[in-house]
Amino acid sequence: MLKTPKILNILELKIPPLVIFLAFATTMWLLAKAAPTATYTLPAKKLLATGIAAAGGVFAGAAIFSFIRAKTTIHPSHPGKSTALVTSGVYAITRNPMYLAILLVLAGWATYLANLAALIVLPLFVAYLNRFQILPEERALTALFAEEFADYCKRVRRWL
Repeated sequence: MLKTPKILNILELKIPPLVIFLAFATTMWLLAKAAPTATYTLPAKKLLATGIAAAGGVFAGAAIFSFIRAKTTIHPSHPGKSTALVTSGVYAITRNPMYLAILLVLAGWATYLANLAALIVLPLFVAYLNRFQILPEERALTALFAEEFADYCKRVRRWL
């Protein structure tokens, strides 16, 4: 197994997901401006982009509601403060509905930009979140909820 350099570990749970979202959205816009030849025509792109982003809003709202109902933290930088393992509602579909919501908003943005260069950023966003946000969260949840979390991971996929 490849060991991560310690310098990269300092990024774990340090940058708020909203800041990560803004950085990736800005990168997508800059790439679209830098590569105008990668632009494509997409009929009804505004409607399609809005629909994709709205789906992200639905996932985010449902996830936040589930956390509030379970009376546990929604703060992504402190997963060790979780008081309950939420596995119902939208969490029965995906283990990370809030991150999926951000991905859908970025996909909506990519659709609106209608530029192939912007699309390249989406898998990079997933890779970044997997490494620096989700894996540390999963370690914390494993420490807190052991078998219950392991069983949950067997039943529900990380993204979809």
